[in-house]
Amino acid sequence: MDIEAVEWAVVESDVGPLFLAATGRGLVRVEFHADAARRERLPDRLGSRLGTEPVERASGLLAEPIRRLERYFAGDPDELDLPLDWSLTAGFNRQVLRELATGVPYGTVVGYGELAGRVGQPGAAQAVGAAMGSNPLPVVVPCHRVVESDGGLGGFGGGLETKRRLLALEGVLPAPLF
Repeated sequence: MDIEAVEWAVVESDVGPLFLAATGRGLVRVEFHADAARRERLPDRLGSRLGTEPVERASGLLAEPIRRLERYFAGDPDELDLPLDWSLTAGFNRQVLRELATGVPYGTVVGYGELAGRVGQPGAAQAVGAAMGSNPLPVVVPCHRVVESDGGLGGFGGGLETKRRLLALEGVLPAPLF
């Protein structure tokens, strides 16, 4: 793989600070809860995975993703169609995440088992759960839209309160009263 520029920034959102990183191919990483301690670790971890040192910059490669995320959190359902760099995921996980990105639109949810069936592995609901947990691009690749077949929220790497807030933003759940 050619070593290319990687830019990163931390932006505020309705679900707290998000760490964003992009390459020339597209957005490569989104991470929740990017507090000061995580900001120290994340660029180095990302650099070791991608083979190049990320630079902090909120323009250039990240300008459009930041603008689109701002629009998303303002309630615009069509604003997260961004170029994505899938290099931090592979195999079954990548297949599931690509299906999720293209096949589960804003304001809808899908069950773990149904998503497994969509990628030709109908018995792989638990593996779909693992793919959600390894999603390098949460919010943009909407793992918050994957729920349990009985209507339960299931798990979420960003925390269940974050999942609830994202689903409320999209009109799937009622907005919190506080």
